[in-house]
Amino acid sequence: MTGDHYFTAEPTAAAAPREVEFSVAGRDWTLASAAGVFSADRLDPGTTVLLRKADLPTAATTGALLDLGCGFGPIACVLATSAPAATVWAVDVNERARGLTAANAARVGVADRVRVAAPDDVPPEVTFAQLWSNPPIRIGKAELHALLLRWLPRLAPDGVGWLVVARHLGGDSLQRWLVEQGWRVERHASQKGYRVLRVTR
Repeated sequence: MTGDHYFTAEPTAAAAPREVEFSVAGRDWTLASAAGVFSADRLDPGTTVLLRKADLPTAATTGALLDLGCGFGPIACVLATSAPAATVWAVDVNERARGLTAANAARVGVADRVRVAAPDDVPPEVTFAQLWSNPPIRIGKAELHALLLRWLPRLAPDGVGWLVVARHLGGDSLQRWLVEQGWRVERHASQKGYRVLRVTR
């Protein structure tokens, strides 16, 4: 056993490369993954629900999109493929996850429009038309709230945030907390115990 978590900055576990296959947005995907990143062996159920139930960007979508907590990059790759006129920022504290995301963006032909970065390396002037996240609930409530308070305000005035949260891990209480912070939050969909939240100003 190691002490690594998917929110460890530099995982120490052997990478043990593997591939993850999934179907979403009308196509089949095969992406590289490795130990020491979030849901290394499969597209996790929450991300699956998010990508299938939220309103994916389209060819008409422009500007910067944010994949917050990108893991090995499934959301970033889907967003960049769905919105060829947009730029996707793929942000993660985990160095191995960032490397995998960059490799997977190249694999699916979108490397020129995916900016992979550690949180502190995103220029402060960048605002986002959309924010997508399966947020790391297990870092704890205080840390989760701090994460959302850092990134949601970087949405453009007409921007949209898409979050997926397991109901049993506090999806409904997170929705209430976001409303208390002044956000408009719509429960866009529920499936397999997950809430898809649409967050706007």
